[in-house]
Amino acid sequence: MKTTPLHPRFGVEVEQVDLSQVTAADGYDEIRDLFDRHLLLLFRRQALDAAQHLALGRLFGPIEDRSGSPDPIETISVVSNIDGDEVVGDEEDLRVLRNVANQQWHTDSTFLPVPALANILRAEVLPSTGGETEFVSTRAAWHDMPDGLQARIRERVIRHRFTHSVARASARLARLERYTKWPDQHWRALWPNPLTGEEALYIASHACGVEGMDDAEAQLLIDELVEFCTREEYVYSHRWQVGDVLIWDERATLHRGRPWPYEEARSLCSICISAGARDGLDAVRPG
Repeated sequence: MKTTPLHPRFGVEVEQVDLSQVTAADGYDEIRDLFDRHLLLLFRRQALDAAQHLALGRLFGPIEDRSGSPDPIETISVVSNIDGDEVVGDEEDLRVLRNVANQQWHTDSTFLPVPALANILRAEVLPSTGGETEFVSTRAAWHDMPDGLQARIRERVIRHRFTHSVARASARLARLERYTKWPDQHWRALWPNPLTGEEALYIASHACGVEGMDDAEAQLLIDELVEFCTREEYVYSHRWQVGDVLIWDERATLHRGRPWPYEEARSLCSICISAGARDGLDAVRPG
């Protein structure tokens, strides 16, 4: 596999790979090593169908299920403003509001009892302009962070709530059961990578509190940390092409969508993979 850096601090484009042909015995170990070391992988000119998309995800671990069903359901989330054959351009439509909520810097699934290891996102329909996805490495930012700021969060536990971030985009959206059904989750502020030993700040727009602080003080600290991590020099902005597949490490990155003309169609297909013991999950659970 040939790789080319996407950003000086993280991310690579991986060439000479057909993701539909990757198996546990052929190709996955090399991809997983690149994933752990570089955090963000880009594969262009892919032609994954839904079954192949899910099969690739299973190599990383269990496909995340947010249904609440006692029997796990493997589904692909479609991030889109398309309803049937129609494009939804009304900025008050719930589909558009969900896309607006995704324009906050976040890490997927910090509000779930089992957080995400990875997201695999593929582009199907794109607008003429806009709609980029931006990323930062919270591993790189943590490495650079002033000692005083590190000391304020290093041993802390952060509380995460889905409606905390959603309400910033829309109070109406935040009242929906799909967002309110999850109780607050508590995670250590740092997630060390078991392979490399490197620490990353584990934070998100869903972060709503810090144990041992009142909520106002905690929110100021959370905002300061996110602001540091998302400084311009840390940002990689991905301009999508149809057939692009991005795989990123949810343990050590933040990402956000960018706006586009909502009267134009945009559709991306996403799956999250749940983290497990081999991914360092026990290290981020509070003692």
